[in-house]
Amino acid sequence: MSASQSAARRTVLKGAAALAGAAGAGVTLAACTTETNSGGGSPAVPTEPVELGAASEVPVGGSKLFRERKLVVSCPAEGRYKAFSAQCTHAGCVLDKIVEGEGNCPCHGSRFDVATGKVLRGPASAPLPEVPVKVEGGRLVAG
Repeated sequence: MSASQSAARRTVLKGAAALAGAAGAGVTLAACTTETNSGGGSPAVPTEPVELGAASEVPVGGSKLFRERKLVVSCPAEGRYKAFSAQCTHAGCVLDKIVEGEGNCPCHGSRFDVATGKVLRGPASAPLPEVPVKVEGGRLVAG
């Protein structure tokens, strides 16, 4: 094998190794965003109205996570509701629980104030997007 053929072969092998490494990193990153992201690639905010259930399920001064719908609803005062996407703005994972008014992202530990959507702890830096919510016939409808 000549020196030029050997150099060309090394270039091809280096390129293949770099491509394999990039593919492996892509798989790792994809796992990071989909591991607990129920619903896969659906949008963070509903594109059409979604019924969540009885408004009475959200206590006054409290909140409720509708994980399957990727939404969190709080009730700051009797008859007033606020809703936010429950999809973390860092990597797209869906919040898994609410503890003392804080929504928890299970992937990287971000925390959000579920009454305002504000980031309380990173790595997320953007707040949860607000979603319109109303009560129709005693039922919460978001989007």
